Amino acid sequence: MDNFITSIGYFLLFVILFKGSLMLYQSIRTRKQQQALLKADMPYIDKMDGRQFEIYLQILFRHLGYHPEVTKQSGDFGADLVMERDEKIVVQAKRYGYKNRVSLSAVQEVYGAKAYYRANQAWVVTNSYFTKQAKELAAACDVKLVDRRDLQELIRAINPTFEAKEIYENVTPETRKCSECGKQLVVRQGKGDRFFGCSSFPSCRHTEKINK
Repeated sequence: MDNFITSIGYFLLFVILFKGSLMLYQSIRTRKQQQALLKADMPYIDKMDGRQFEIYLQILFRHLGYHPEVTKQSGDFGADLVMERDEKIVVQAKRYGYKNRVSLSAVQEVYGAKAYYRANQAWVVTNSYFTKQAKELAAACDVKLVDRRDLQELIRAINPTFEAKEIYENVTPETRKCSECGKQLVVRQGKGDRFFGCSSFPSCRHTEKINK
């Protein structure tokens, strides 16, 4: 009898250990899949210019169940996207070098946009982080801040049928003029990344990064 009880005990212990190992394996596998997704997206998000980032967010929020519209490039009154689901939300998109923090001016602008568009909520979304002053003002004005870590969580929340790479390579960056001669800058392909080059090349050799 004692041997039977001991055998049952070992069997139950085996089952518990097996299920625990299976859960751990699934957790590690899911984490690796999520990390692979983020590694695929974030480097290209960091390379985008402001307009490409807005388009990326439009598609991302659409996958999350919102109905987003990108505002016109000039005279947007502080909102880059206006979207609705249960409420109207204005969004200001800040594509920065992730080592550069978004200042409180972004909070001020989107707070004004909230009033102009008669929205219920105001968000600032960035691939970077926010300054202490921006966080303090956002808390006082009830503005939602979505930083790099939060953006990664939004990406994790979906299984996207699009990639940041597609947006970066297929959406034309916002037009600019050459600071040297005033001619139009055009997108050129370098050995690695794309860049802006002056349309009057070779008489003008001025170049700029796309995510300037």
